[in-house]
Order: sequence, then structure tokens, then C-alpha cells
Amino acid sequence: MIKRFFLTISICLLIFGGLFGWKFYKINQSMKNTPLPPPPVVAAAKVKIETWQPYLKTVGSLVAEAGIDVSNEIAGKVKAIHFESGQPVQKGQLLVEMDASTDLAELKALLAAEELAMIQFARSEKLITRNFIAKADYDQNKASLAEAHAQSDAKRAVIDKKRIRAPFSGKLGIRQVDVGQYLEEGSAIVPLQKLDTMYADFTLPESRLSEMSIGQAIDVKVQAYPDQIFNGMISAVNPVVDAGSRSVKIRATLDNPQHALQPGMFADIKITSRKKKDVLTLPDTAITYNPYGDFVFAIEPDKQGWIVKVKQVTTGETRNGRVEIINGLKAGEKVVSAGQVKLRNGMPVVLDDKPAPGERENKP
Repeated sequence: MIKRFFLTISICLLIFGGLFGWKFYKINQSMKNTPLPPPPVVAAAKVKIETWQPYLKTVGSLVAEAGIDVSNEIAGKVKAIHFESGQPVQKGQLLVEMDASTDLAELKALLAAEELAMIQFARSEKLITRNFIAKADYDQNKASLAEAHAQSDAKRAVIDKKRIRAPFSGKLGIRQVDVGQYLEEGSAIVPLQKLDTMYADFTLPESRLSEMSIGQAIDVKVQAYPDQIFNGMISAVNPVVDAGSRSVKIRATLDNPQHALQPGMFADIKITSRKKKDVLTLPDTAITYNPYGDFVFAIEPDKQGWIVKVKQVTTGETRNGRVEIINGLKAGEKVVSAGQVKLRNGMPVVLDDKPAPGERENKP
């Protein structure tokens, strides 16, 4: 019984072994007869030498050429308001009149006293020539006239200060007072900003100080007008480096004829260097970015055609779809600019006769 069982098992093993062997032979033969897939087709780009204008990016704030809260120097009640919120004004334009009725009455009394002093002094001048009055009386009348002049001038100044005028031409903000309101000294009446010229204030590390100079061009962008660039130039560099942050404050001046720029705006600033530099560049599609470093597939000649090899590179700035290559490649070297996904190190490739899609779009 046991012999028959082992005999049956042996026969089954022989049958299945033969079947598996035959199947393996057929698969092996079919693999030998199947042609290998052709090498992948890739787009190639050469490392170019380009001349770039170096620039530095930073952020800052916009400040008006002149900006104040118009205020009163003398306390009093608002009698009349001669402006509307948001309107442009000229230097010297009357904005607010404060009640000056008491001062005007006092001025009349002072003018009367001044007139009397003038009469007395005129009489003294005639009498002194004939020696009919003492020199001391003459001097007293002269001093009284001067004092009367000073008192009336002082009262006129007080009355004039109650007529509040624009100290410079500009644009008013929102009115903060009403007719009949009593104002303490120094109360804010309305903001006034001079907007024809704007300042862009920003800071840079002290290590960048040697790259800054008066008259250097800058470009400014603000969030309110993301597609517009405002041009200006550096007009002042603070002579003191902040001891806490080790940074220096810089001011640039921008023309603002349309008043598009407003004080307090956040500004993205690009400072253009006066010197140009030659850099090695590649299309940004040629760079494979990796947490462990950036690399490219360099194209090298082989007996059968072309193969690719992985090369580590150090990248710099990116401009208009091209990346600066700081280290890892030389001018004229070929790299894969499209089709890297299907590649591995040492793999043969076929070069496409057309450039990468990104380079096709940039061609004139």
C-alpha cells in the first residue's frame, strides 16, 4: 500500500515537473525572440553663457514726501470749515476759521491806543525841536508808540493763527472736526499728504552696504497694482548702522504724478546693480530638484550613440525660465531638458531634433 502511494506521488511529480519545464522553456524562447524596447527620446539643451544684471530683493514701506495732521496752535471754537474730505489743496489755502470775535474787539482797542500814541509822538517831535519838552518825555512817547505797535501786531498774529491754512500743497484726508466744536491746542483737524513724490524706506544688512550708492536704480511693486512697476533711485543712505540688527536704513525717491502710491503701502523692492556678470544658465525644465540636492541628466557620447549620466549641480537665481548654474557644469555641455522621468543613470537615449517645449515658446 505504501509503495503504491509513493509510486503515485512520483508519477505526479514527473508529470508536473515536465509541464513546468516545458512552460519555462517556451517563456525563455519567447523572451529571446522579443526585441528590446528602443531608447527613450529626450529633448536636449546646452549650457549657455548669458550676461545678467545682478539685483537684490528686499521689502520696505512707502512714505509721503511730506505728511502731517493739520492742527490748531491756539485753542478756540470752530467758526467755519472751508474744505471737503479728500480734496486737493494749495499751499496757503484757508481750511478752518476759528471764532476770533473777542480778539477782533481787543484789536480795535489796541489800534485806538496805537493811534493815540502816534499823535502824542508826532506832537513830541515838533516840540523837541524847539526844546519845549524834556528829552525824557520825548523818549517816553517814542517807546509808548513802539509798544502800541507791538501789541497790535501781536493781536493780529493771534487772529491770523485762528485762520488755519494748508502749510504745503497736497491732498487732504478725512475731516476730523465739525463747526461749533471747541478745539484744544494741537487738536488734529485733517490729515494732509504731499503725494507727487514718494519715499521707499527699507533696510539692508551691513554686508550689502558696499553695493549701495546714491542714484542707484530700484524697481518697486505694490499689492494694489501687482502688474505695474514703479521706478525710482536711491536718494539717501543712513550713515549709522543699527547696532542691534546690524542693518542700515536706505531711502529711495519715486515720482508719483498719478498719486497711485499711498503712504504706508507695503513695497517689494528690487535694487539693480550697476555691474553686469556672466553666468551659466539652463532651462528650468532641465533641473531635477531633490531634498538632497539638485541634479541634471548630462548627455555624453557612447559607442552606440548617446547615454545619460546623473550630475549634481548648484543652482542660483531664476530669470525668465532659465536657472543660473553656479557649480557642476561647464559651458557647452548637453543635458536633458525634457523627458527625465523615464531615465536612469547610464541609460542610452535618442536626442529629439526639437528643443524642450519651454524653449520653443521662448524662441522668437
